[in-house]
Amino acid sequence: MHAPATSRIPVDLLLRAYRGGVFPMADHRSDPEVYWVEPRERAIIPLDGFRLSKSLTKVLRQDRFRVTCDTAFAGVIAECAAPREEHAESWISHRIEASYLALHQAGHAHSIECWQGSELVGGLYGVAFDRVFCGESMFSRTTDASKVALAWLVAAMRSAGYALLDCQFMTDHLARMGAVAIPQARYLDLLSAAGGYPAASLPEAVARFGASSSPGKSIAQSLTQTS
Repeated sequence: MHAPATSRIPVDLLLRAYRGGVFPMADHRSDPEVYWVEPRERAIIPLDGFRLSKSLTKVLRQDRFRVTCDTAFAGVIAECAAPREEHAESWISHRIEASYLALHQAGHAHSIECWQGSELVGGLYGVAFDRVFCGESMFSRTTDASKVALAWLVAAMRSAGYALLDCQFMTDHLARMGAVAIPQARYLDLLSAAGGYPAASLPEAVARFGASSSPGKSIAQSLTQTS
């Protein structure tokens, strides 16, 4: 079922594409081909513009989920690739999945996981380079899990000194959380301005919040402070 190593998109090619504002997609789960996408309009979440609703603040403060980083990357991408009712076909083909697993092993793709007990109930994954994180996909098996994962991502990026959170395509869900649409040319400007290294890696930043006696409260407090 899974793509052989020879058909994976090479790690250096993937990173070069992302640095150029381009990313791969496929038409369906078993599609052996990929096509490269450069949207005319790009969705980003400004790190100081994340909208933390009262209801999400409450969920965070309750520590309803245990949140980790890179504990179950393969599980998160498999969940994101699973068919969903609203669109039965996933753009995350077996080839793309295998390529991002290799990218993760090379240290350039990360996942944020939400757990209830030992069950993975939500999360997101994406590509990290320089001071940029390109969010790829998210999933939720229970109410608010993906929102909590996104809140943790934004807080960790801010804490670690990242500059740009790319969401690729605008959705109503992302818009409600502060995403804005910008022309691709503006995105490329932001991309080139986000060079250099963050002060910490995403796993390190998530672990710091996780070490708090009330991690969710720490996340909520950090997101309500102006950067």
